[in-house]
Amino acid sequence: MHRRTSIALLSVGHACVDVYQGAVAALVPYFVAERDYDYAAAAGLVLAASVLSSVAQPAFGLLTDRRAMPWLLPVATLLGGLGIALSGLGGSYALTLACVAVSGVGVAAYHPESARVARLASGNSHSAMAWFSVGGNLGFATSPLLVAAVVGTGGLRLTPLLVLPALAGIAVFLPVLSALHRWRAAGDAAAAAVREDDRASFVRLSLAVVCRSVVFVGLSTFLSLHAAERTGGGTAAGTAALFVLYAGGAVGAVLGGALADRFGRVAVCRWSYLLAIGAVAGVVFVPGPALYPFVALTSAGLYVPFSLQVTLAQDYLPSRIGTASGITLGLTVSIGGLASPLLGSIADATSLQTALAPLVAVQALTWLLFRTLPDPRRPPQRTRTPAR
Repeated sequence: MHRRTSIALLSVGHACVDVYQGAVAALVPYFVAERDYDYAAAAGLVLAASVLSSVAQPAFGLLTDRRAMPWLLPVATLLGGLGIALSGLGGSYALTLACVAVSGVGVAAYHPESARVARLASGNSHSAMAWFSVGGNLGFATSPLLVAAVVGTGGLRLTPLLVLPALAGIAVFLPVLSALHRWRAAGDAAAAAVREDDRASFVRLSLAVVCRSVVFVGLSTFLSLHAAERTGGGTAAGTAALFVLYAGGAVGAVLGGALADRFGRVAVCRWSYLLAIGAVAGVVFVPGPALYPFVALTSAGLYVPFSLQVTLAQDYLPSRIGTASGITLGLTVSIGGLASPLLGSIADATSLQTALAPLVAVQALTWLLFRTLPDPRRPPQRTRTPAR
């Protein structure tokens, strides 16, 4: 199978999985409306999906460094879908937490191995990895629309229909598993031989990813409610804001790959995160419909570095590509959930605007950490396509 075909299929599968990353935040307003959850309880759902994912993804990365597990792609996709599909059926808060936690574990199992095999299939191409990331971004972008179409029309009782993207993802992954198996041995040896590990830079990058995650997940959790308050447009206004936040990721990831080829990955990340400082401030403090352009700028600022962080982590830690992928690609959408209950508690005691204001400072810290990072030499691309 041609590399471009494999990357395209992996990108589609990535979209099917990351629907469930965005679905948790997209479901929050419906849990608030139907079950009278307060902000802290709603944020706890994001925490349930995030904590296990945050802990499990590096563990899955370690496992995939020791032994390739391409079968995790369909299995993890199914877990991610089942957890969200069942989340709206249980009447108790504990059962709902358990369901979203199962989905989080599925997503955790998926990301390290998927990033690893995507790097193999890409032949070390920034552009190919960017297209792989685009799939995940599109999954995020469509999740609020999918949730609104299903749950918005029939209530939480229809969440079982949300398993359909998982089934589609499984069907997409199956044809490429044999090709990925043929590339594995040569790709692992080439990746490990690129250079020695730069653990100090990897740690600083990981801290930057954590800060970026706090900002992104904090906004993802509360943006729909915040936009509804600031614009007076109700649930529709909140869904639109969340869609803008996620949709910008598709453009941002591709743009990031193109800019990195010209200016270098670290430089592009620095400028993007600098832009995001002002953009996040606009989201928090600008009232009315003028909020939406700042949401779009925030999306660009946070997503342009998205795929670049993954390849940077892999190049800082070339002997542990699975671990690097688990800590960066996974943490960008998981560990930030640890801060969401705190933001929810602040919002309950004061206001959403007050709770979101510290995200501006956290975004500034992301930029400061990137100022300390070197730009490693990119490994050579492998353009030869294996024979069938």
